Amino acid sequence: MRSFIAVAERLHFRRAAEDLHIAQPALSRQIQSLEQQLGVALLVRDRRVVSLTPAGRQLLEDAGPLLASADAARRRVQRAARGSRSLVVGFRTGIMPTEAVRRFAAAEPGVSVEVQRLEWDDQEEAVLGGRVDVAYVRRPIDVRGLRLTPLYTERRLVAVPAGHPLAGRESVLEAEIAEEHHLRYLEPVKTGPTRTTVLRGVEEKLEYVAAGHGIIVLPLSATRHYTRPDVVYVPVTDAAPDEVLLAAESSRRSRLITAFADAAREVAAEDPDVRVVEAISA
Repeated sequence: MRSFIAVAERLHFRRAAEDLHIAQPALSRQIQSLEQQLGVALLVRDRRVVSLTPAGRQLLEDAGPLLASADAARRRVQRAARGSRSLVVGFRTGIMPTEAVRRFAAAEPGVSVEVQRLEWDDQEEAVLGGRVDVAYVRRPIDVRGLRLTPLYTERRLVAVPAGHPLAGRESVLEAEIAEEHHLRYLEPVKTGPTRTTVLRGVEEKLEYVAAGHGIIVLPLSATRHYTRPDVVYVPVTDAAPDEVLLAAESSRRSRLITAFADAAREVAAEDPDVRVVEAISA
């Protein structure tokens, strides 16, 4: 159903496949399977144009509520399986939830706490899908369905190869790195005469930084997490600070989530390298 929505909204199989991060033939098979199950044609395809049939337009209208209901049921089932005395905390690269988890556990001794690492492209789904109860997230983030509580901001640094001309600098300005090749998530990188690869994680991007394929800008905490002799981090003094927030499902109210948020803010307030922001929800 999600695959159908992606194609129906874009009316383009290749673009829908790219957005879903799956191969185009696999997407086509999913749509064909859905049509076979329903016994109707949902899309009209030719070499140049994709359009919706009347049945496809009706399914697109119904699909949103169907998926929302299914997602809500999944979240309720997963939370019921975990029990009311458990909390699953998600976190992004470089963020260390250990101390906040320790303080929360001390205040709530009967609650079991688990942690799960999240990538940039699944931080929203992890919360909305019920895989985690609360998560440390970074902007940019799709706020739909989420309640966001700002925690703190931290400065950004640029990662360059050890032999790069900027590697010996104490700091740089954004204008000085504007012409460099910035390695971005899911952007194809040419690694040979006929080969390209798509980067998803920080570890992969740092490998290509070290090899001289480009640069990346990271928050301070991530640079401390990934130290290596062939990559140098230089502060970018005029870069907008990176913002860290706590995310929970907007419709959910939980005393345990509130208690964890209090512990997380206490820990942030004691860190001299971050700037705590006001505790308002967005």
